[in-house]
Amino acid sequence: MNGSLPLSPPDNDHLIRDETGTQTLIGYVVDVGGQDGQGRCWLDIGPQHTNRHGVLHGGIATALLDNASGTTGSLTVDATGKAPFLTVTLTTQFVAPVGIGKRVTATGRVTGGGRSILYIAADLVDEEGRLIASSTGVFKRVPKERLT
Repeated sequence: MNGSLPLSPPDNDHLIRDETGTQTLIGYVVDVGGQDGQGRCWLDIGPQHTNRHGVLHGGIATALLDNASGTTGSLTVDATGKAPFLTVTLTTQFVAPVGIGKRVTATGRVTGGGRSILYIAADLVDEEGRLIASSTGVFKRVPKERLT
């Protein structure tokens, strides 16, 4: 030991990893730690995330936007971001390509709604803040007992 204090492990209680099969398969991380009520998820793009043109596949971009939106809905009623919200509709606009080696982050924001239905928009940006894709959707709160 060199006389310095050991570094404390980072507080990652706000990160959700490998919670679902889809999350594990794609490899994105959900972040519910923001104090702004916005759900976020990020992905480090590898070759397994690209289409035949070598850029992020639109389906994966959409999955990130969908997850950030659903998490944002969940955060309106549950600080852990795990209350179930289901996607009713989701429309995605693809703006720019992004390739391997970049990190993209999707962030959702509530734009309207009530107790059981929320309107949520989301943006997917790269590390430089460049808009890659955006979405708008309708999300429904579902009691856990109704999911089975």
